[in-house]
Amino acid sequence: MQTEEKASNIKVLKFGGSSVADFNKIRHIADYLKKRVEQKEKLVVVVSAMGKTTDALLKNVASLTERPKESALAMLLTTGEQQTIAYLSIILNDLSVESVALTGAQAGIRTEGHHLKSKIQSINTTKLQELFKTKDIIIVAGFQGINHEDELTTLGRGGSDTTAVALAASLQSSCEIYSDVIGIFGTDPRVYPETMKMDYVSFEEMMELSSLGAGVLETRCIEIAYNNNTKIYTGKTLSEEKGTWIVPNEQIIERKAVTGIALDEDMNYVTLSYPMHDTKVLTSLYELLEQNQINIDMISQTVNIDGMQLSFTMKNTEQYQIKAIIDQLTASYPALLHEIKDNYAKVSIIGSGMRDMSGVASKVFMSLIEEQIAYYQVSTSEISISLVVDAGNAKQAVQILCEKFNV
Repeated sequence: MQTEEKASNIKVLKFGGSSVADFNKIRHIADYLKKRVEQKEKLVVVVSAMGKTTDALLKNVASLTERPKESALAMLLTTGEQQTIAYLSIILNDLSVESVALTGAQAGIRTEGHHLKSKIQSINTTKLQELFKTKDIIIVAGFQGINHEDELTTLGRGGSDTTAVALAASLQSSCEIYSDVIGIFGTDPRVYPETMKMDYVSFEEMMELSSLGAGVLETRCIEIAYNNNTKIYTGKTLSEEKGTWIVPNEQIIERKAVTGIALDEDMNYVTLSYPMHDTKVLTSLYELLEQNQINIDMISQTVNIDGMQLSFTMKNTEQYQIKAIIDQLTASYPALLHEIKDNYAKVSIIGSGMRDMSGVASKVFMSLIEEQIAYYQVSTSEISISLVVDAGNAKQAVQILCEKFNV
């Protein structure tokens, strides 16, 4: 297990694709890492593929076939990060900094699940601990691991962040995630430029923000941090401007009713109708959704004398998969009717202070009604309220709510 000495000396840092987009940027990062080593720190550095490398690899595959084998595609995609770790290690060693580059597999990252959407099952840090006896920096390829059949796998969207946080949790360290963004804001500054950067945000608020479309960090990355009490710092690469710490809820001294407002655009609104109350239809639907790893949200179900109706939202990037699933269901249940509407968005209001402060929901609804912005479906949790609105009204809704709650 990790000792206190190791935890204090070892730091886990992660640099995103824009931060390592070219050799000049990689050299600047190497210079920065050398200064950290001179401060007697041992560093695990997780990096993404350079710039648009992954997109270029996918484009190459698309020119070859529409249906690549997942295991082969995963093997190809892992090469993007492997280039970055090699270049960074070469530059560091040229600066007389003892470093070594490791793939996810070499770093002891075991995964399970689909080749392109695998999850981290375990991390064996024995090799890392041994390497630190002679090395100052261990550079690890993000976004990847190896499964029980010794096949290379990728972790899906946000995989490098997940790699970094999981390594930090295993090493009982904090995790520093650097990108081209200063920190975490109350909402997207492109939608509401007056929004404020947060110095601190709690794990649970960040999980809600991520799951509801904030797009800063992936939900599973925050879940790992929450489950292991791993603090995360997010900041701009090589900037002295203060970023944002993601910390346990009890470390937030002053809580606002609303911490952030998330906007999830490009949503589809799906309605299924069946003239009988037959739960087998729903069971079949949920089984197919699970098999295809499709997430649905804002679920509403009604049952009456005319049968039953199920409505839900989903990302439009999965519309072809949902259409295929509905076709499968219709083959077994010919009376099943469906309607898929696009041009919707989800606006979510998040804040742990909602637990103790009343009237937040009424302020949200009244603010939208006063501006004649219609909302179609509402879901709530202990610290969030989400609404489905027309895509054309979504940004205005965010702006109105940001002003109302001083986000």
